[in-house]
Amino acid sequence: MSGRIDAHVHLWNRVTDPQPWIDPETMAAIDADFGPVELAGMLADTGQDRAVVVQAGNDLGETGRLLCHDVPVVAGVVGWVDLTGKVDEQLDELGPGRLVGIRHLVHVDPDPDWLGRPDVGASLDRLAARGLAFDLVVRSWQLDLVRTVVQAHPEVRFVLDHLGGIAEAPDEAEWERGVRALAGLPNVAVKISGLAGIVPDAARLARVVGVALESFGPHRLMYGSDWPLANLGAGSVAWRSAVDALIEDLSDDERSAIDGGTASAWYRL
Repeated sequence: MSGRIDAHVHLWNRVTDPQPWIDPETMAAIDADFGPVELAGMLADTGQDRAVVVQAGNDLGETGRLLCHDVPVVAGVVGWVDLTGKVDEQLDELGPGRLVGIRHLVHVDPDPDWLGRPDVGASLDRLAARGLAFDLVVRSWQLDLVRTVVQAHPEVRFVLDHLGGIAEAPDEAEWERGVRALAGLPNVAVKISGLAGIVPDAARLARVVGVALESFGPHRLMYGSDWPLANLGAGSVAWRSAVDALIEDLSDDERSAIDGGTASAWYRL
């Protein structure tokens, strides 16, 4: 039994892993350190059992430190390795354990075509060979490239974070077209995450989550809080409540998939 899994949280200690992107004035709610103790409290408040911790920086050292959190509430770690470098050597350095996937901050990479690089593509296949998933954090306008890459690497288990960047999408119709096109590829799942900021817009939230449910189906969707960044919006508790309301009419099996089953299967927890 997988239990209730929050598929997307972050941990950081700013002594070892500074977060220069945090503006102490406009982001005061997350201008702090967040570790396993705080995570356990959030999970208890939202009724979750465990969480998948996701990298916050493109830094191999950070990934190693995240893997050191050997506590029951951490189900696994989606870390970072340089996919333009010697991937197997980096993975060997990290060692076996709770590493379940890799992510690169594609949405802010200086190279808008980074994901389509041949060396990155070869490295994605190495991740598949090692049993690791790849998280996609992208802007909505990058979804066409995402589809091309996902289609070219059918053995890779891809996870699309934050509903494909819908919260910042300038063109919702373009986003919907991109998401529905991706849904035709069986090797990609989607996180209902990164949306705490639009909880007050109930109509928009229902619309975009409805697109995900209709196109991917519950068994390729997974719940994620994006904590502590959720604190910049409505907060993780309000976000959990919003998701509960959106999926209340699904069957027990379908809700169980979103609440942990999909994450467990896709990350092989």
